[in-house]
Amino acid sequence: MTHSRLNSRIRASQLPIAVLLGTNEIASAVAVSLTGLGYAVILCHDPFPPVMRRAMSFHDALFDDRAVVDGVAGKHAETPSEIAAVFSTPGQVVVTSLHLTDIIALHPIKILVDARMQKHRVTPDFRGIADVTIGLGPQFTVDINCDIAVETRPAKNGTVVRSGRTDAPDGVARALGGVGAERFVYSDRDGRWHTALEIGTRIFKGVVLGHLDGQPVPASLDGVLRGLVRDSTLVPAGVKLLEIDPRGANAKWTGTDERGRDIAKATLTAIRLRALRPAIKDVGAGVYYI
Repeated sequence: MTHSRLNSRIRASQLPIAVLLGTNEIASAVAVSLTGLGYAVILCHDPFPPVMRRAMSFHDALFDDRAVVDGVAGKHAETPSEIAAVFSTPGQVVVTSLHLTDIIALHPIKILVDARMQKHRVTPDFRGIADVTIGLGPQFTVDINCDIAVETRPAKNGTVVRSGRTDAPDGVARALGGVGAERFVYSDRDGRWHTALEIGTRIFKGVVLGHLDGQPVPASLDGVLRGLVRDSTLVPAGVKLLEIDPRGANAKWTGTDERGRDIAKATLTAIRLRALRPAIKDVGAGVYYI
């Protein structure tokens, strides 16, 4: 199918396009909400940081595995015809390795949300690529590299930022079952990660959960695997390999969580706020409103 035919298929369905950068649980929670509002949603994979909470996200659809979040299904698509096929069925989102530039060439974008959660990397200016560009988390400054932003730091999670910049990361992990950073295991080196375990597995402190660059990686505490980087993933040093939920019978590792839903709700609020505010852009010697 040509790009023009894809354009026609999407226009015929009257679905506005929303692109999410990232396939993690935050991007997926936002994707679920946007799908509920009638957007055709495309999630673009970025390898950094590796996705850990895979059962709470659409990430595994990238490998043609089942990926369902709160009743919405993620489907892998890499070509115009595959993307059109996904959108022909309600309640589905596209998960792709295509780059943003590839998507722009296919169809105009209504909403662009950077949900990659790249806390320490410089973020490019995405303004003008879509009608509304939204940054989630650190490294965003309104009217510099996004139109509007949303805080993701625990103390301000879900706060819409209409001017200025989002908070820098503070390195403090949100407590879960009374446990903070101790529930995460980080990579101590670059290497290939291997594990035979599945998310949702009951594990115990000291048990080897996988190997990074051939070195064993033990569990930091008792609990249930809430997050686990996919087997055979190449990871850099200093990223989260896994997360352990210490809450016992109350452990949860599938579907959206409260944090993700709050961020998704704030993202929808940001879209509405931006729609109510005329944006002024320079055009030669004059200005125009959009």
